[in-house]
Amino acid sequence: MSASNERGQLWFTDRITENERHRHRIKKWIVRKRSKFQTMGIAESISFGRCLVIDNDLQSCENDEFIYHEALVHPAMILHGKPRRVLILGGGEGATLREVLKYRTVEKVTMVDIDSSVIEISKRYLPKMSAGAFNDKRTDVVIGDARVYLEETREQFDVIISDLSSPIEGGPAYLLYTQEFYKKLRRKLAPRGIFSAQVDSCNLTNVQVPTAICRTLGTVFREVKLYTCYIPSFDALWGFALATDYVKQMDISKEEIDKRVKKLVAGNLELYDGETHAGIFSLPKYVREELGGQESIITEKNPVFIYK
Repeated sequence: MSASNERGQLWFTDRITENERHRHRIKKWIVRKRSKFQTMGIAESISFGRCLVIDNDLQSCENDEFIYHEALVHPAMILHGKPRRVLILGGGEGATLREVLKYRTVEKVTMVDIDSSVIEISKRYLPKMSAGAFNDKRTDVVIGDARVYLEETREQFDVIISDLSSPIEGGPAYLLYTQEFYKKLRRKLAPRGIFSAQVDSCNLTNVQVPTAICRTLGTVFREVKLYTCYIPSFDALWGFALATDYVKQMDISKEEIDKRVKKLVAGNLELYDGETHAGIFSLPKYVREELGGQESIITEKNPVFIYK
């Protein structure tokens, strides 16, 4: 793990791009280990509490993870209106699972993660993130490759949520941002199904990545929407995308969103409501312009990579 000791202070350096770094002062490393797939660790951050770090990349922090996970989960679930069967790709710390299980309509959640070690250290050292979600009777955890699972499963899902790691060259997930993968995924959505995904930073130096992902999704789905939310621990305006073939469900009022939250969600939300929904879909001009001019289509022969 990338850390330095300066005058008795321990710092973790999160690499943003080839030319940028974000430094976090930490109290200590709680655990560090290597699995078959990646390095991982839990650090105690001064500003953000306990943090999950994978391959020197900050993944989640206790104090602000609710922003990321509520933004990833709730727009798709609320717009669907009656999600019963949900598939989560990735999400090893269990916070995405936690948010999905807040829905009274949900009957089963299947979570597919390639690395059981991430789940185990998260259960042990980050229990607040999953908040008991792994023990919920509706939860089915599958340890395996998301691509293989989608090829082999016969199930269909009302909502599929991609909480996969970003597309890093040589990493385990970059082929899961391709046109070929999205075509496989689309076939596993039930009628009126919605796909939600994290699509990496929309900062100026990286905005071509989320817009290329959305352009690619647009070759597979009838309707695609990019939205953003600032994540303090990432120091980034983070991108998310929704994709569906059922266009009618994508635009509802703030009042209707608040009504659905009250009806469907058991438990407290700290970020998401009708007002927030309207805000996160109001994109900055530079993002809209990049999205409108984006022509790249991501394929297995022409993948996209972030700067890491």
